[in-house]
Amino acid sequence: MKIAKKIAAVLAASLIFTALLSGFMVPAAPALNAPAEVDLTPRDDYDWMRLSEEGITLNVYNWGEYISDGTDGESLDVNAAFEALTGIKVNYTTFDTNESLYAKLKSGGANYDVIIPSDYMIGKMINEDMLAPLNFANIPNFEFIGAEYRGLDYDKNDAYSVPYTWGYVGIIYNTTMVDDVVDSWEILWSEKYKNNILMFDNSRDAFAIASKKLGLSLNPTTAGEIDAAAHELMNQKDVVQGYVMDQIFDKMEGGEAALAPYYAGDAITMIEENPDLAFAVPKEGTNFFVDAACVPAGSKNQEAAEMYINFLCEPGVSLENTLYIGYSTPNTEAEEMLPDDWKNDPIAYPDAEVLANTETFNVLPDELNAHMDKAWSDMRGGNASGNGWIIPVALGAAIVIVVLVVVLGKKRKKRNSY
Repeated sequence: MKIAKKIAAVLAASLIFTALLSGFMVPAAPALNAPAEVDLTPRDDYDWMRLSEEGITLNVYNWGEYISDGTDGESLDVNAAFEALTGIKVNYTTFDTNESLYAKLKSGGANYDVIIPSDYMIGKMINEDMLAPLNFANIPNFEFIGAEYRGLDYDKNDAYSVPYTWGYVGIIYNTTMVDDVVDSWEILWSEKYKNNILMFDNSRDAFAIASKKLGLSLNPTTAGEIDAAAHELMNQKDVVQGYVMDQIFDKMEGGEAALAPYYAGDAITMIEENPDLAFAVPKEGTNFFVDAACVPAGSKNQEAAEMYINFLCEPGVSLENTLYIGYSTPNTEAEEMLPDDWKNDPIAYPDAEVLANTETFNVLPDELNAHMDKAWSDMRGGNASGNGWIIPVALGAAIVIVVLVVVLGKKRKKRNSY
């Protein structure tokens, strides 16, 4: 993931944080010509070293490609800078969907200290007592989070989460392969682009798109609404090349597909890698989301986890993450420091009318969640006509072929062995 456009202030910030790798001293704030005259060094009224002798390792679980890691040679390696500043080690791993994150935590098979789920999943985990209330005395940088990102439905009292990024969903498409106007979800069902369409490989985003195509809310209130969306997704299967998450980067950047729904922040990155790509927001409306940092209940390192979250809220760190991963920041100080071309980018910061035509995901009742999960499983397991028999028949045929190959190929076994 590379962001080519860097301003001098951002480069200076990277050098400041990189300098921290040689020790744990917080340097005096240098004079920087940042656009908003904002100090890019970590706040010096916070004791970053207080846990440095504890031998703590934080287990951080985040989305793939969702933090500045310095691999482009010019951006900040956030985790390395945090380790240098605090003496706390970071064990950083990634997930690809909210549902896989939830399943892993629910199973009790993993121990994480910081996770960064999306809004509706945060609400679900709050309801199930899976998150720890935060001690905001350890997160003074919460003051930089904009008012419009606080008190949202998933965490109305801002007790369990700190916003990390925000964004919305649209359609990324290859302008050399698509000659139609892209302004509706309908195009993702077009026979014209059969086998060149990608689709989300997670139920909530996929059902949201089908619901919007039908003129429904992306927050179903009845099983019937879920069934209607599932029917639309079943009808779409015949034109879909594949169901993807992180795989979308290689496919769209490499010209292996023509159309795909995805997150605006990732669209910015893909367009930079392949200028033939463009991004559109369907007229039917779309999902607006906030991803936020949380501490799972039962974390043994909550104070260190809160220190990490506080570090993510440093304006300079938030700025680096924004420029590196492409997602928009809820940090008001970081937003002020953005280059003008970034602030004016219609994908990163769309017009008010675009945002007015969005919905956020609500936490669904358990019975509707279960119904959606089953409908998703049935849809993925069935054929384009809604019949599930094609898979077992295909499986049976495959077994027959394998048997024939084994029987008929015995004479060639030695030749085919290495």
